[in-house]
Amino acid sequence: MPRKKKVQPVKEAVAKKRTRKLKPKQFQTVRGMRDILPDVQPYWQKVRKAVEKIANDYSYNRIDLPLVEFRELYERGTGKGTDIVEKEMFKFKTQGGDDVALRPEGTPGIVRAYLQNGMQSWSKPVKLSYIGPMYRYDRPQEGRYREFYQFGFEAIGEKDAILDAQVIQMALRVFKTIGFKKMSLQINSIGCSECRPSYNSLLVSYLNNRKKSLCMDCKKRLKNNPLRVLDCKEEKCTQIVSQAPQAIDHLCKECKDHFTFLLECLDELDVSYEINSRLVRGLDYYTKTVFEIWATNDENGARKALGGGGRYDELFETLGGKRTPAVGFAAGIDRVVEKMKETGVKAFYPAIPKVYLAQLGDMAKKKSLRIFEELEKAGIGVAESFGRGNLRSQLNQANQLDMDLVLIIGQREALDETVIIKDMKCGSQEVVAFRKVVDQVRKKLKNNS
Repeated sequence: MPRKKKVQPVKEAVAKKRTRKLKPKQFQTVRGMRDILPDVQPYWQKVRKAVEKIANDYSYNRIDLPLVEFRELYERGTGKGTDIVEKEMFKFKTQGGDDVALRPEGTPGIVRAYLQNGMQSWSKPVKLSYIGPMYRYDRPQEGRYREFYQFGFEAIGEKDAILDAQVIQMALRVFKTIGFKKMSLQINSIGCSECRPSYNSLLVSYLNNRKKSLCMDCKKRLKNNPLRVLDCKEEKCTQIVSQAPQAIDHLCKECKDHFTFLLECLDELDVSYEINSRLVRGLDYYTKTVFEIWATNDENGARKALGGGGRYDELFETLGGKRTPAVGFAAGIDRVVEKMKETGVKAFYPAIPKVYLAQLGDMAKKKSLRIFEELEKAGIGVAESFGRGNLRSQLNQANQLDMDLVLIIGQREALDETVIIKDMKCGSQEVVAFRKVVDQVRKKLKNNS
């Protein structure tokens, strides 16, 4: 008689299954997100420093906006017919039921902050600058991420075209400070709520006669926002648009005078520009001035927009406030950094320390922290490797880093509160008391220079 197979009790099998070791999951970044690693931070630092400097020079005050806002702010502000709202917003409901979105751009949040915080009573123009991450659910590709960074300048409360000229001047100065040499200012006027409807009718009439030749996206835009057809990059649409009526030929007197004075201001500043009748920008709130700054690649003549902006005089009213004139500019830092690398613009590297602090033993390590702090307070840059216990490896590293001076603290020096100062250029060394280290180091660095 065949022996029956012993059946393992269910509880015992489950228990054994639970005790199996599971391999820890190796996490990756979410698609469209990435780490900005230390080796590229010098490029980012150069952009940040340029933005902060120009903002300070022109008295634009820093504002930081929340990453999460009510979704309706962007639907009403940016425009329901825009790609940002239709396709790209990260939107979700909070546990409390609020319908919110991650910030896809800065301007609607700036307007909300202005209205909410009573900036209407501030002296005009209210000048604001910002820098921070934005989020759009776009198709990830080279140089384009779902989490990206922007900086921007906003001037609120004045309708004079001289503010438009100043914002353009600031944007150009940022890029020149970063190191871009070949740039092109593209500019246009798309009118206001007074003159744009009649131009839109003219444009729609022209495009309807050629509707069959338009791409699918432009056929949709023809209903919601015909101006967006002018900005289409599809070749068949580009050919049709090249013969379309131009907005600047159909401006009302106020818009025409505003644009004329802006161009006169740019002429006064010796800023060269190209009037681009196809330039409309992709957001619903723009009125009158729109502009972009393009970087030109010397090798093949390829041009890429570094950033852009324009007027949004009617946005405050759309978001529940009084009609308030405003003009702004924004640029994507990711794109700027990519172009810096492509065109050979140098990154920002801080001054390299000329002093190395070496220590041997636990007591020496503790004392060296104090010496390090004193030197840093005195404005003397110091390199170190506190984790290393081997004096020879520390001296080798100092040699590789081409240090002028090495400060050595061993057990004896820690007890005596002294430091050995070794001159790496001539090989001489001397023992100095803790209290005299800063003065002696400063003197030796001055002699070496």
